[in-house]
Amino acid sequence: MVKSWLGQAAAIGILTTEFPRRPADPEELPAAARAPGAGPVALASLPPEVRAACPTGAISLTEIDQGKCVRCARCLPAGLVPAPDASANLGSRAGLRWPDGRPPGGTGPAPLAELGPSLHVFLVDVGSCQGCNLEVMGLANPYYDLHRLGMFFTNSPRHADVLVVVGVPTAAMVEPLRRTFEAMPAPKAVLAVGACAIDGGIFAEAPGRAAAVGEIVPVDLYVAGCPPAPVAILEGILALGRRRSRGPAP
Repeated sequence: MVKSWLGQAAAIGILTTEFPRRPADPEELPAAARAPGAGPVALASLPPEVRAACPTGAISLTEIDQGKCVRCARCLPAGLVPAPDASANLGSRAGLRWPDGRPPGGTGPAPLAELGPSLHVFLVDVGSCQGCNLEVMGLANPYYDLHRLGMFFTNSPRHADVLVVVGVPTAAMVEPLRRTFEAMPAPKAVLAVGACAIDGGIFAEAPGRAAAVGEIVPVDLYVAGCPPAPVAILEGILALGRRRSRGPAP
């Protein structure tokens, strides 16, 4: 006799990630979702065709701009290596520019450190392909289970601590985004998610792009990727409250 879906679920149980108590495994953070960095081969030694193949011009002779990188992984066979964890996807705009392909260091801002364990998140899509949108909303599913960490999505910016912005801001969304930020109570923080929100991504030269998110509202932390993995987005939200270091699981 075939079990009902409820019976099957009860037999299997609900599997939930142990991140951030344990590092993300390769299924949660595959190589193509990590920041590419310098390996045995120096940036200046990369064949010119490798830099030319980068669709957003993220690789130069002197640096890798992780904010422009769309994680296409075309550079990895040439000698660059994926970063080991999700934290390499985070930083200020300047912190996402890696001199010689190496992260500049620093822990980043924690503007919500004074708050307690509960954080409320409001998501604004200013013009995306839905890729980053889906990865952000994936945090609410049973596997990532944002609620287990005391964090929740809210339907109103007036109840939000964190404003998560995805997509390329179009002219029609500039004022709504600004008004959303102004409606949030202090202390508050802005997390710009994905290459499009950071610097336009592959749409940087598109005629419909009005500005970068950071030119409209003050961004506290950027999460690089196209799209970033859910664990990288979660790492960014945790970093805003200085809650990233949780130690090993018992």
